[in-house]
Amino acid sequence: MGKSKEKEKDVKTNAMRILDKNKISYKVNTYECDEFIDGIHIADKLNQPYESSFKTLVTIGKSRNYYVFVIPIAQELDLKKAAKAVEEKSVEMIHVKDINQVTGYIRGGCTPIGMKKNYPTVIHSSAVAFDTIIISGGRIGSQIELNPNDLLRVTNGKLADIIV
Repeated sequence: MGKSKEKEKDVKTNAMRILDKNKISYKVNTYECDEFIDGIHIADKLNQPYESSFKTLVTIGKSRNYYVFVIPIAQELDLKKAAKAVEEKSVEMIHVKDINQVTGYIRGGCTPIGMKKNYPTVIHSSAVAFDTIIISGGRIGSQIELNPNDLLRVTNGKLADIIV
């Protein structure tokens, strides 16, 4: 048997503690899941619109610096536009095996808030068209729904057109 639902709701992730500390309001959505499933399957499961559901991608630049990109779940990161947005010659996705070491999160639970370091973060410009957007909550089975301007503020992020 899994943990009771009541107990599960009380488990705050690092990302949620950071939002609390910054007095940023957010809503937590939870779903049953034992392993990684992509954002589209989660959105379908929870009846959420793809356009306002965002995934977090981590890249490494030619300079060996890491960068975080937050894009709609049904879209693909344009590596050329992404590199330009962070003033790099080029960027490439980090290997799945490196996600935890670089971010402190696991695949499927990676959120732009509260990574091991404050990496430069770029959020796709469509985010600000919504009152709230949905991102990972910092672990599999949990999401955070918040105002995109609050996400920009807490990640010290910037907006750019970074999708294909």
